[in-house]
Amino acid sequence: MIAKSTIDKVYETARLEEVIGDFVQLKKSGSNFKGLSPFTDERTPSFMVSPVKQIWKDFSSGKGGNVVAFLMEHEHYTYPEAIKYLAKKYNIEVEETEQSSEQKDQANERESMYLVSEYAQKYFQRILWESELGKAIGLSYFKERGFTEETIKKFGLGYCLDQWDGFTTAALEDGYKLDYLQKTGLTIVKEDANNPNNPRKFDRFKGRVMFPIHSLSGRVLGFGGRILTNHKKAAKYLNSPESDIYHKSKVLYGIYYAKQAIAKEDNCYLVEGYTDVIQFYQRGIHNVVSSSGTALTPEQIRLINRLTKNITVLFDGDAAGLRASLRGIDLILEQGMNVRVCTFPEGEDPDSFAKNNDLEEVREYLNNNAKDFIQFKASLLVKEASDDPIKRADTVRDIVNSISKIPDRIKKEIYIQECAQIMNVSENVLFSTLAQINKKGTDDAVKKEKQEQKAFDIVRSEPVEQKVDIQFELERKIIESLLLYGDQKEEFEDLVLKENDKGELVLEPESLEIKVYEKIYLDLQEDEIELANENFRNVYYKLIEALNEAEEFTVSNFIAELDQEMASEVSSILMEEERYTLHNWERKDIYPKPKEVGIAQLVSETILTLRCYLIKKRMESLQKETTRTDMDNRDVLEEIMNYLQLNKLLNKKLNRVLS
Repeated sequence: MIAKSTIDKVYETARLEEVIGDFVQLKKSGSNFKGLSPFTDERTPSFMVSPVKQIWKDFSSGKGGNVVAFLMEHEHYTYPEAIKYLAKKYNIEVEETEQSSEQKDQANERESMYLVSEYAQKYFQRILWESELGKAIGLSYFKERGFTEETIKKFGLGYCLDQWDGFTTAALEDGYKLDYLQKTGLTIVKEDANNPNNPRKFDRFKGRVMFPIHSLSGRVLGFGGRILTNHKKAAKYLNSPESDIYHKSKVLYGIYYAKQAIAKEDNCYLVEGYTDVIQFYQRGIHNVVSSSGTALTPEQIRLINRLTKNITVLFDGDAAGLRASLRGIDLILEQGMNVRVCTFPEGEDPDSFAKNNDLEEVREYLNNNAKDFIQFKASLLVKEASDDPIKRADTVRDIVNSISKIPDRIKKEIYIQECAQIMNVSENVLFSTLAQINKKGTDDAVKKEKQEQKAFDIVRSEPVEQKVDIQFELERKIIESLLLYGDQKEEFEDLVLKENDKGELVLEPESLEIKVYEKIYLDLQEDEIELANENFRNVYYKLIEALNEAEEFTVSNFIAELDQEMASEVSSILMEEERYTLHNWERKDIYPKPKEVGIAQLVSETILTLRCYLIKKRMESLQKETTRTDMDNRDVLEEIMNYLQLNKLLNKKLNRVLS
């Protein structure tokens, strides 16, 4: 268990915008920050971060919370893991008590797989640096590649001994379960017919140098292993198999080390291999990631899209299948990103070029040779087409097809104009071709939709008009007022029900200086009003208690004490009105009035409106009773008249006209 003093220090020190900024590119938006949702696929920002409140809200997925909640949602951390991550980021020493064996057993399967992977990374690293074979084979190989000791340690590189079960035996002896070794793919288990109770166990990465693959937050997800012998049947590179924690289509090698540089440089270099990433990083270019030899996927592109809109794809000078690699560029364009392409001289790749040139030379080469994707694709395909008019026509169609993937219409038009100049074809012809491609895409989509409708016999019902839940909105406003202004002292004009000289009930105003939370509590208590929504009710009692007991109430400290579900609810309430800042009303000369201008009025009107609503509901209930013929309705009618009079007085105070 982590000591409370450590948790408190973490919450005091951690800055939400800094932590989330490691995963999402944030841009200033008034007093807040906004960015693309890390939980859904979107092109316009709906993700808001409030540095003042130290909470975030993702309007596209509905998720929200504080800094720990973000790590738990985004990285699937447990609460203690999130605290430890933040402690490490801010150099806070973690005080904790020893976990019991029972607590260890309670760790879920996913967490157990992470622990096994982290153990494996440390084991392979230890073998590389401390064993004779590790130093002679693994370390020598890395140094021959030109990697410094600092770089080797930075990327956690290691070596798996050329033994059938050296790693597996060590892991089992250290208390790690075979089940998780198998599920992470570190160990291959084969049933033995002669000894069914003792299956045969093999190290998957036997005799390979190891490249740990990290998540965006730095957790070890899996491994890439390179064999060092010329064994014909063995693959040169071997990756961990798909598992609950490792999905190769959603992971980029080096993203953990590159994320801050990508956001800072507003550009990401995309290469093919592990050593390309490491060599570039060592040379001083840190905004580089790799698809690890797999075909580029939309999920990988979206991972980069959170940090920057710009990708520069780096190809080997003699890369086989370069044309096939261009399909990845179309995928990038579909995500609305800007693509540049750079190839290296023949016989060179990013690894060798970075190794053989200093930082300034590498930067200069990249700046001078990175071409816009249209220029690159045109020059590449024109070479193939030569003087063949049919091939040339196919080349033009291929380029226009790529342009059709771009969602932005202005970019499309500019690229068509550029293509017309490069290929010496009229713009009208290219626009006509683009229209044909777009029409075909639309027709195909419509055809597919009709087929699906026919197959599933979809019956479209008339849209149901959703009614506003008045009580829900008012109770939400009460919670919001407590969160934002609960500890503030305000002057309220209270209404006291009195009988005048004529015997009529009237509301007489009385001034009262009191804290907002006290005003709300006393008013609800006086009318015996209990919040109907269970979530709001739970938050309400916790808030009143916290505001009453805390010497200095802060929203961030309050949220830190809540469970995940309640913290998300509170964040949603606090950030709800922030969604309107996403629309930049000021640019349209619309200036919303800040709520702080009339807090007392806001609180009073909210409670008065709730009173009126509940009175109305009570009157409706009483009116139903008067329809019964088996009872004397005089008392009920008298009660209704009293409520009508009170309702009239309250609405008069609210400056409302009753019909």
